[in-house]
Amino acid sequence: MEFKITSGHLKNARTKAVTTFLFKEQKKFPPEIQGLDNELDGAISQLKKELKFDGSEGKLLVVPTFGKGKTDFVILIGAGSKKNFHLDKARRLGAIAAKKAKELKIDRFLIDGETLAVKDSQPEIAQALTEGIILGSYKFDKYLSKKDEFKIKEVQIRVARRYRAEAEESSRTGKILAEAQNFTRDLVNEPGNVINPQKLAEIAEELAKQYGFEVKIYDEEEIEKMGMNAYLAVARGSGNPPRFIHLTYRPKKAKKEIALIGKGLTFDSGGLNIKPGDYMRWMKADKSGACAVLGIFKAIGELKPDVAVHGIIAAAENMPDGKAYRPDDIIKAKNGTTIEIGNTDAEGRLTLADALCYASELKPDAIIDMATLTGACVVALGEYTAGVMGNNQKFINEVLEVSEKTGEWMWQLPFNDMLREHIKAPHADVYNIGTTRYGGAITAGLFLEKFVDKKIPWVHIDIAGPAHNTRGWYYHPKGGTGFPVRTITTLLMKKAEE
Repeated sequence: MEFKITSGHLKNARTKAVTTFLFKEQKKFPPEIQGLDNELDGAISQLKKELKFDGSEGKLLVVPTFGKGKTDFVILIGAGSKKNFHLDKARRLGAIAAKKAKELKIDRFLIDGETLAVKDSQPEIAQALTEGIILGSYKFDKYLSKKDEFKIKEVQIRVARRYRAEAEESSRTGKILAEAQNFTRDLVNEPGNVINPQKLAEIAEELAKQYGFEVKIYDEEEIEKMGMNAYLAVARGSGNPPRFIHLTYRPKKAKKEIALIGKGLTFDSGGLNIKPGDYMRWMKADKSGACAVLGIFKAIGELKPDVAVHGIIAAAENMPDGKAYRPDDIIKAKNGTTIEIGNTDAEGRLTLADALCYASELKPDAIIDMATLTGACVVALGEYTAGVMGNNQKFINEVLEVSEKTGEWMWQLPFNDMLREHIKAPHADVYNIGTTRYGGAITAGLFLEKFVDKKIPWVHIDIAGPAHNTRGWYYHPKGGTGFPVRTITTLLMKKAEE
């Protein structure tokens, strides 16, 4: 899909469709839409009246031109209330425009970004529309015998002439971010018989070759030599051996050094504490954090920010064979902390524990981990919002601030000393689950805290809710969403500018 930034009057646009927007407060057409209406002898205003189009968010008015003017269709989309408009609504509207274009088999269209620039700048709107169009067009159809081969080839985004150069750069950034998110979606959606730990390592190597990253892949013998016994315990029950992945992006003028860790359970059966059938379904998505790290590396390979980035994945499969770890086992992590196993289905935090120890030894300026860690977080915040925790409030605030712009919803969950009491174990330093059924997302975060160097700012993002969805919403289809690729990549770009 090619994106072009354009200016000029809508009535002069030479493309198959012109898509523009109307806010609820606008009782009369703005001049640009009025110009189109005049070209079509009042057809837009007539249909608006007959179909009671009032600018409600997402409502559509499709007007065929029947040879009048320079385009085949004018598509008017309701933008909702101007007072409540924000940047993510531009993404949603972009997705609506793309879906309607695909429905009408329109492979080239213009979308009017200038109309939406109420609070945000036109370059920001251009980026958001680009992201929404690409994300809203996504479909995972790799294994379908019959595929819809129709593709949108070209999108023109209209902005005022003085913003064209800046909007071109913003749209380019949006295209890279959205395509990296779709790359992540593809990986999340791949089943466990296709992507196992070895395959995940191969994908990391392919990215390294494509973009010139450094990459190290450690096998089970090397993992054992490094003392990653918590991670190895989880991997022990599977016929697919673990692979520890370390990608490094190191620009010449790096201003900061950030370590990203993604939970990489390519499939999670629950181990000996096996999951019920309904809960085991979709466990191919337990690698979503790892897939997000790979997607972020794809994005930074294109954007090349001046910040060094480590991508760390402890890839494993949690299965229940005769070698599997057991409840009541006591395991020593890389930093010497002993862990008493309360439940083998709390495995992700064990793999992350050793990954956090490894990352801490690199002495980065900050660490971020992303993990589909707890059902408790989904109970607390719902399916669309990630839980954010950590040891540094300033860093947490930075992540939350960026997520507001990207539309990837996050909410902070509080650490507290009382819940710390609930991960104390009688025979080891810590339990891998809390001794209370309440606050499970927080006790998981408190467990992870024990494996992070206290001097390093660290944020834990529990993406169990929004990483994979069985219904889809806004510009997210059913399945993997690619959360939080755009937020973390944008944060890295921001860090590069500090």
